[in-house]
Amino acid sequence: MCLAIPMVLVERDEFEGVAEIDGVRRRISVMYVPEAAVGDHVLVHAGFAIGQVDADEAARTLEILREYADAMVDL
Repeated sequence: MCLAIPMVLVERDEFEGVAEIDGVRRRISVMYVPEAAVGDHVLVHAGFAIGQVDADEAARTLEILREYADAMVDL
C-alpha cells in the first residue's frame, strides 16, 4: 500500500515542479500529471505527482491524516 499526500503545486516547468504543504516545499516530478497547473492540488508519492484532486478532497484527506497522527501521539 502506498500513501500519497495532497500538496499545492506552487511552481512548475515541463517536467518538474515545487509542491507545498504547511509551508514545507519539495521539488517533485510532474511527468505523470502534464495537465496540472500552478495552484492545483496534486497527490505526491515518493517525489512524484501521481494524480490531482480538488481542493475539497485535499482538505478532507489532510484532515483525516492529521486526526490519525494526533491519535497516534495519544497512544
